[in-house]
Amino acid sequence: MLNATGELREAAAFMPVLELTPTGGREWLGMTTGENPVPPATAAQRATDTAFIEAALKYCASLGITSIHNMDGNLYTLQLLDALDKRGQLKARVRVPFHYKNFMELADLDRASEMTARYKGDKLRSGFVKLFVDGVIDSATGVMIDDFADRPGWRGEPLFSAEHFAKVAIEADRRGLQIAVHAIGDGAVRIVLDGYEAARKVNDARDSRHRVEHVEVIHPGDIHRFKELGVIASMQPPHPPGAQGLPLEPYLSRIGEERWPYAFAWNTLRRAGARIVFATDWPVSDINPLRSIHSAMTRKAWKAGLDDHRQSLDQALRSYTADGAYAEFSEGQKGVLKPGMLADVAVLEANLESIEPEAIETVLPVATICDGQVVFER
Repeated sequence: MLNATGELREAAAFMPVLELTPTGGREWLGMTTGENPVPPATAAQRATDTAFIEAALKYCASLGITSIHNMDGNLYTLQLLDALDKRGQLKARVRVPFHYKNFMELADLDRASEMTARYKGDKLRSGFVKLFVDGVIDSATGVMIDDFADRPGWRGEPLFSAEHFAKVAIEADRRGLQIAVHAIGDGAVRIVLDGYEAARKVNDARDSRHRVEHVEVIHPGDIHRFKELGVIASMQPPHPPGAQGLPLEPYLSRIGEERWPYAFAWNTLRRAGARIVFATDWPVSDINPLRSIHSAMTRKAWKAGLDDHRQSLDQALRSYTADGAYAEFSEGQKGVLKPGMLADVAVLEANLESIEPEAIETVLPVATICDGQVVFER
């Protein structure tokens, strides 16, 4: 028997393993490079990749999902989805960004603009740019304003300096593109908010609805800036330590007890007027939105005296529906059930208002309707 002697962290490290899979790691290109397959995918490879996408969309439909905000992407992904859409086989509405990497030039945003102009339908759209500013807390690759509590002298290294990110944000905003940025540590969140503020000063204020993805730790001095800048906090109920079986350590010791009140601070941000959108962050977390709603409503405090961040059913549902539609400028088309809106409906086997929060994660959809078409029946 062979025992592992180490581990591969982050996509760039395990890409050689993924290249041995049927898709050859092509599904990771949108995340790791933002580029298309080189050499271009063959007809057989495109068929393989399309089959995987179809399987994923079928799975999403089985969980009542009618809209997806993909958080990595490239033109190749859009082309595969577009082919499905043209055949009437796209089972959900999908947004795919242009992934801007730190080694790219500002001129590369031409590709984001081209993707936006080319894909702007009701079911398949681009329209935004995705970036990563830091990593994660568990591996100490997140970026903090002060040192990690368990690692004096280390605050993480940002993938974009504040100056670099601001230049990208100003140019993307000038083009009318929405921006979504992975920022987990409070230092990364500040870099992003500073960049959005710089874009607003240079390009003037507009309804940009730029996003910060995760906001796991925030400095108290930055809480009010989400409302002031009109920035969306995109957060994930399955992510707090203790949720969905996640361990409390090393996360809590790594950020330190002084930062606990500002970690996954859902209700703190809500009270400050921030717009919060919930997401699942699949495949990092379970994609089932009902499990996430359960996690949002049953979250436990890490110690007595900390704020209660449990969400009401209305808050959790709204953050997964109406606020999700708002985050993609579609609140006039979907997100609520009323005449004149798009026919995107999940029919559940139970009334969520009549059961205990602990039971919500066991509820199953019995039918999913997207664009008036039944895409799943149990």
